[in-house]
Amino acid sequence: MSADDAAERARDRLVDRLRDEGTVESPLVEKALRAVPRHRFLPDAGVEEAYADRPVVVKRSAGGAPLSSASQPTIVASMLERLGVRPGDRVLEIGTGSGYTAALLRELAGADGEVTTVDVDPDLAAAARERLGAAVTVMAADGAAGHAAGAPYDRIIVTTGAWDVPPTWWDQLADDGRIVVPLRWRGMTRSVALDRDGDRLTARSAIACGFLPMRAADGERSLDLAGDGRVRLVHDEDQAIGADALAAVLDRPRAETWSGVHVTGSDAVHAVWLRLAAAEPGTCALAARPAAIDGGLVSPALPGTSPAVVDGPSLAYLATRPIGPDLAELGAIGHDSGDLTDRMADQIALWHEAAPAPVLTVYRAGAAPPKPERGTVVRKRHTTLVLSW
Repeated sequence: MSADDAAERARDRLVDRLRDEGTVESPLVEKALRAVPRHRFLPDAGVEEAYADRPVVVKRSAGGAPLSSASQPTIVASMLERLGVRPGDRVLEIGTGSGYTAALLRELAGADGEVTTVDVDPDLAAAARERLGAAVTVMAADGAAGHAAGAPYDRIIVTTGAWDVPPTWWDQLADDGRIVVPLRWRGMTRSVALDRDGDRLTARSAIACGFLPMRAADGERSLDLAGDGRVRLVHDEDQAIGADALAAVLDRPRAETWSGVHVTGSDAVHAVWLRLAAAEPGTCALAARPAAIDGGLVSPALPGTSPAVVDGPSLAYLATRPIGPDLAELGAIGHDSGDLTDRMADQIALWHEAAPAPVLTVYRAGAAPPKPERGTVVRKRHTTLVLSW
């Protein structure tokens, strides 16, 4: 078997699995995934790695930190399905990376469409331009500025984590256009598909994901809870979360509330996080290093970052406890928490009862969005997010 045949078989196996799992739904996306050879965009990866369902780092800093990666195929396929590129569309990609997603967009837009991709890293842009040829316009520029010369775009896809929606993306989106962006708020990242409706963007979906952030300043803040970096709170700049109020909070009396809701995997945690973000203005992320978890200082639901809620001097975070093989109970652990753990347990119960998921609507900064009867408002530099249910 030739190397090309082996790569094609590996690609088909990957696409077959994505289709069988329901990630790939449309014939157009399936055809594009089968047509574009991912391994050609990942020259430092072997065929097995290129067609595994995991991200591949394509550039690191001098210290070894990842700067750019080719996203996990499941995430790529999911974003393309929700982007809904049609033949003839004009498409803008923010975050070229390897160029693989741009090649998929080229397949979806067809001969009558136009695809432009922008990356802040000139080396990545140059390599992608060589792989893509004249079929895609590749620009080395700040993705936050978009590319006005090709506007308006029917579809915009952002393949790097964004804390806000810059006015340029909004201005360059067609009146009936759609943007899919991994948007960060309240410590979490959600890949949201936003349809433009006049002066607002309305989310069609919000899926938990993880992306390397854009190389630019954002409005997230970090607060060291342990004094040595082992446990931090990650919150937004519009939240009144203060270091003085939370000084030595982990040394204060600990309380636990368990919900009686049993789950498998991490999807439930991410779903509850979204509910908390709509219900509790103090929702943020608890970021814990392994030493803090192994030593029992904190016991969050997820390694890395988990949902937490702050209310003045009170802190609570989502937790799980094992109750059987691959089965856990959701609950909350708090310090000087008052009724916070009970409030978190209430949101777990609402999710378990299949209450409607919060709806996200994005308004331009300076607009006067309606105050939700039930929900919360997140104020960013360029936009205001309204979560309601």
